[in-house]
Amino acid sequence: MAKAKRTAAAKKAAPEDDSSPKYPELPDGKTGASFTEQSYTSQDGLRLIFSDYGPRQSELTPVICLAGLTRNGRDFHELASWLATIPGHERRVIVPDYRGRGRSEYDRNWENYSLAVELQDILDLLTTLDIEHAIFVGTSRGGLITMLMGAARPAAISGVVLNDIGPVIEPQGLLRIRQYMRERPAARGWDEAADALKRMWAALYPELPDEAWLGLAHKIYRETNGRIVPDYDPNLLKPLEGLDLDKAGPPLWGPFASLTPAPMLCLRGEHSDILTAKTVNEMRRNHPDFDSATVPASGHAPLLIELPVLRLIAGFVANCG
Repeated sequence: MAKAKRTAAAKKAAPEDDSSPKYPELPDGKTGASFTEQSYTSQDGLRLIFSDYGPRQSELTPVICLAGLTRNGRDFHELASWLATIPGHERRVIVPDYRGRGRSEYDRNWENYSLAVELQDILDLLTTLDIEHAIFVGTSRGGLITMLMGAARPAAISGVVLNDIGPVIEPQGLLRIRQYMRERPAARGWDEAADALKRMWAALYPELPDEAWLGLAHKIYRETNGRIVPDYDPNLLKPLEGLDLDKAGPPLWGPFASLTPAPMLCLRGEHSDILTAKTVNEMRRNHPDFDSATVPASGHAPLLIELPVLRLIAGFVANCG
């Protein structure tokens, strides 16, 4: 397995010079590559959906993209399109919707909205697709699931991209997320939804253009009964309501250590309230093959839509095999 190059300090995910590899532009910024929508059944009978990009028979290691707490596979459409269509390096990219998010079924028992159950769902997905090992890209909660994957099935991990998440989670970020989930904002149309997101998250993405806010709205919301609402089960809030978020929870250095056999790239939003630069530095000291980058003008979590970020992840993935 090829190893990713290490750096002594975090770098910015900045525009690349003319000597950098030339990866393909997305065919259309709003459409991207084609994919198939497929389903599998969880051990407790839920129908779970995933998007399947790229060639199924590629000799390259497949990529599994895991979203944040309330998000779904649409978050990764640009990245999946990018990785699946690099000429001569096309690879399979699998993007699941967790239970209770996106197109997957909601769980009648909200207590099943847990990291342990969601990890089992991803393990079942790997079994269903007969994938022995993969490169994992985990945003926020997806990164936590990846850390648990390292303990449960270390041989399955060929490389890891952690997007704005680490073993120490800052409580103020969780408080902000919980408040957003409590408010559960809705809208009467897509333009109104985009405007609402911009008002609410302008500090997280201060340089995001107006058309990108509309694209973000289509990833986060769905239309139902004439209303535009967040695309997840409202019961996802219940596990958070029982947490004391006035102080930090126990660090997850044990699960993080399970990932040390695989190369790792950590992305941190410049204005993140979940992952600090101090934690990133500690991660570097505790991982033998670690690289990191700061995504400018981004809070929690980087959107993974900018070309420099796509190039950075593509380069890391290529080094993993």
